[in-house]
Amino acid sequence: MAEEKKGLFQRLKEGLSKTRRGLTDKIDQVVLGRKRIDEDLYDELEEILVTSDLGVQTSYRLIEKVRERLRRGESDDAGLVKAYLKEEILTILKSTGNAIDTGRGKPFVIMVVGVNGVGKTTTIGKLASKYNAEGKSVLLCAGDTFRAAAIEQLEVWGERAGCGIIKHKEGSDPSAVLFDAIKAAKSRGTDILIADTAGRLHTKTNLMEELKKTRRVVEREVSGAPHEILLVLDATTGQNAVSQARLFKEAVEITGIVLTKLDGTAKGGVVVSIVDELKIPVKFIGIGEGVEDLRHFEPSEFVEALF
Repeated sequence: MAEEKKGLFQRLKEGLSKTRRGLTDKIDQVVLGRKRIDEDLYDELEEILVTSDLGVQTSYRLIEKVRERLRRGESDDAGLVKAYLKEEILTILKSTGNAIDTGRGKPFVIMVVGVNGVGKTTTIGKLASKYNAEGKSVLLCAGDTFRAAAIEQLEVWGERAGCGIIKHKEGSDPSAVLFDAIKAAKSRGTDILIADTAGRLHTKTNLMEELKKTRRVVEREVSGAPHEILLVLDATTGQNAVSQARLFKEAVEITGIVLTKLDGTAKGGVVVSIVDELKIPVKFIGIGEGVEDLRHFEPSEFVEALF
């Protein structure tokens, strides 16, 4: 088990290599050999944080925290800067609870939202595989009825994960599909229902209004549901992911983020920005193509791998 954990950590470390080069390696270059702390150092550090997609506000707050700690300790040791930054980033990431308790309802309903192209359907498939491997029965709902490829893709994942799928034909009302999926989940005694949703619409109907309507169906049919509304974001889009999160949060009260494609980007710092600015917990991260590469987000492990 220890070997397996070590292997997983190594993969996370490798997945974050581009972000690490852009963030912590550059911090080292600025800090190492520095005899004293001055305004130039703080300016350089802030620039590194901003260009690593931690966002302007979060970067400024982090620098102020470090400045305050150094002042309080009356230290002029530039070597402490990196250690303090690491601790402050960890504090931010730990500030929101990120556990998912699937025992809170039966069926436990997870709505998965996000724009097209972020890896939403793939994420659903990986989640289904993960829960199925834990011995839970899973049913998928093909609620993205505006894109034929989404329904087909979800069917493939359903077969791979060994779980059923409820679907209607392309162009159907997403709420009707979800209604049937809930009915099926109840009659089969399914543990977890994972619903895909539209990433864009071909009609003039606003996407967010469609999601609100879908949510109302879930609330009406299952007490306490949806238990989770997970927003899938593509890490490679950097600060654009924060903007997306803000819009979805206003519309459907997101309970957690799934951040995909962390392994292919230098913009992994966006994790910190999302949690700090929006107070939404990151619940899963994607660091590769394999099913096992969708990982439950562990702040301590993430920060260790990053630094």
